[in-house]
Amino acid sequence: MNHTADIEPFTSEGLQTFSLWYSQWHGIVSLTICVIGIPLNIINIIVLTRRQMETPINCILLWLAVADIATMMSYVPFAVHFYCEFSAYSISSEKNSWGWMNFLLVYINFSSTTHTISIWLAVALAMFRHHHVHSPSTGSITQVRRLVRARFIVFIIVAMSVVFMIPNYLSHKLREVRFRDNTTGYVFQDWELGSGKIKPIKVISLLTYSILAKIIPCVLIIVYGGLLLQTLKNTMKKRRRLTGTRHGPDPSRTTIMLLVVIVLFLVTELPQGILILCSLYMEKFFDNIYIPLGDVMDIIALINNGVNFVLYCTMSHEFRRTFINLFCAFAQQQSRRGSNVSSNIFKHRLHTTMITDIQIKSV
Repeated sequence: MNHTADIEPFTSEGLQTFSLWYSQWHGIVSLTICVIGIPLNIINIIVLTRRQMETPINCILLWLAVADIATMMSYVPFAVHFYCEFSAYSISSEKNSWGWMNFLLVYINFSSTTHTISIWLAVALAMFRHHHVHSPSTGSITQVRRLVRARFIVFIIVAMSVVFMIPNYLSHKLREVRFRDNTTGYVFQDWELGSGKIKPIKVISLLTYSILAKIIPCVLIIVYGGLLLQTLKNTMKKRRRLTGTRHGPDPSRTTIMLLVVIVLFLVTELPQGILILCSLYMEKFFDNIYIPLGDVMDIIALINNGVNFVLYCTMSHEFRRTFINLFCAFAQQQSRRGSNVSSNIFKHRLHTTMITDIQIKSV
């Protein structure tokens, strides 16, 4: 007689061990990235809002920085409470209080929305850059029209991202649990993923999030990224053939910078979209694969949120020049103000000393 042991699918002792080990450090690592990334994105916003930086591409990059800041700022209290104050895999009445679990509910919905906005902004970047390289008109009226169009696209992306996430907002529910010490806490209701018992609204939520917020934008990024590379290659060949030289402004640096930005989105978002689909149809996949990989996906997303400043300074001459002029002028102004204050203090002290000396002599 054959005796077959029931082995839970998708189990990996190595993955579980790594997840438990990394969860001890995830809070500190994620907070470090947020502490660095938030100020850098604030600098991005300050630079990109200068009048000389008003272009359609920079308009999209500006709102991408806003979405990144929103994501990281919301992650800070989440990481502090659920990773630093308490163990990631623990559950207690203090950690799972009504207030903190409702915060977690809001955070999940909010971060899902900001991630959706970010990736569709990356799609818009690829589309606008492809159109600009294909039709590089520099007339003032054309530039104004493109800037207005870019702002309208940003508005549509924000509005539609909220609409896309409505099923997600309606899917997460809390339930009360009682612990052995007779205290109570709250946890999320089990979605019963892969069991065939999942409710329709939750199926719609996962399909919407994985397909409309992850897979489709990633496919569009791949398509437009490929078209952008091909168009750029043809444009540069034509430029060299007509001018016979490679001197002058090189549009390839801006294009490469934007390609790096959208490739980072591919690395961050496409695997997550595929894992969500697998979790929907494969029993125990969510518990044994998706959850252990959750912290890794979060840290990759946070790195993606925080590195754009380095890319802009490295690849964009206009951004670098505006940043240097803006902040060096501010530093010089503060230095002159400090020197004037010191000089005034010295003059005041000298004047006081002279008056005192005259008074003493008169006595």
